[in-house]
This record gives sequence, C-alpha cells and structure tokens, in this order.
Amino acid sequence: MTRASLYLITPPVADPAAFRPLLEAALEATEIACVLLRLATSDETLVKRQVKALASPVQQAGAALLLESARDSRLAARAGADGVHVTGLIGLDAALEDKKAERIVGVSGLKSRHDCMEAGEDEVDYLMFGEPKPDGYVPPLEQTVERCQWWAEVFQIPCVGYADRLDDVAAIVATGAEFVALGAAVWDHPEGPAAALRAIETALVRPA
Repeated sequence: MTRASLYLITPPVADPAAFRPLLEAALEATEIACVLLRLATSDETLVKRQVKALASPVQQAGAALLLESARDSRLAARAGADGVHVTGLIGLDAALEDKKAERIVGVSGLKSRHDCMEAGEDEVDYLMFGEPKPDGYVPPLEQTVERCQWWAEVFQIPCVGYADRLDDVAAIVATGAEFVALGAAVWDHPEGPAAALRAIETALVRPA
C-alpha cells in the first residue's frame, strides 16, 4: 500500500504570530509534504518578513514551503521559500525561467486539457486541480476527480487534487493523484487542524 502525500493551503495570513500555532499543530499531527502560504499583503518587505516567520516550522518538519505569487516569482527565493505556486499559464514561463534546480514551480487554474499539457511540456513540477477560485467557488468533486484521474493515468508529472471536504479525500486518493490538497477543511475544523488531519489518515492510504 502507498500513501498519498498531503499538501496544505493556508488561508490568507495577515498575522503570522497568530497563525503559527495552528500551522505547528498541523505539522505535528501528521507528515505534510508541502505548505502553500497565502499572505494577505502584497508589500514585498512585509512578504519577506512574514515568510521568514513561518518558514522555520514548515521546513524543520521536512515540508516544502511554497509562496503564492503571480507577480514576482523571484520573491519566493529572496524570502526563503522553497518555491512558488502560479495560477494560470500567464506568469508560468517567467517563474520557470527564474527557477533554479532546487526551486519548485507548481501551477493551478488551468482551464483546459490543452493548457495542462502545455504546462507539462514546460516541465512544471506539479499541476493542481479543483482548487478554490478567487471568489471562493470550488469546482464539483466529480470534475476534480475526472481531471486528476486523466492526468495521473497518462502523465508522469505529479498532480495535486484539492479536497474541499475531509470526506472528499478518499475520492481524490483513488484517482492516483500523488498529492491531496486541503485548505479550509483543516483550518476551520471545530476541533482544530490536528484533529482534522488525524481524521483522514486512513483515507490517504491507497490500496495496492
């Protein structure tokens, strides 16, 4: 049996000191592969300060810290993050050009299979499917499952499937997606992020 890896997406963080205990609780609860840090500010000085404040617990736990950035992909490296996450093909080329061998570049917001294949040809490190849109809309689970299954069966580049609810995790894992992304279902759990992550341990295991 194999285990799908966990990819956490933070809410827009305005106060790193207040958010850090929640993040540490999640990292201590189970093995996390990646954390996508979303920040409430776009001020470069504040971004660098806030990334540095949260990078330590993530990286010490063995997870990669990615910075959500559609503006300046080099900011992730300057701030001490392990890579950058880009939404859509616009900005992806620049991120890949700026990328060093040890930096991760992932992409989401791809509207068609053609766009997905184009991103794959550009040697992006992963593709994400089903993530919430800027207005909060989340695609139907069936749509995310279909896209993850198609990609996982045909392509070698890893894919990340977003699970809007904890109950959706098993369906994402069954597609063969290497990563399951979780956001509000973890941070807004009534018993805290650690309880949310412990509740899905069994669902992450993929039958042989």
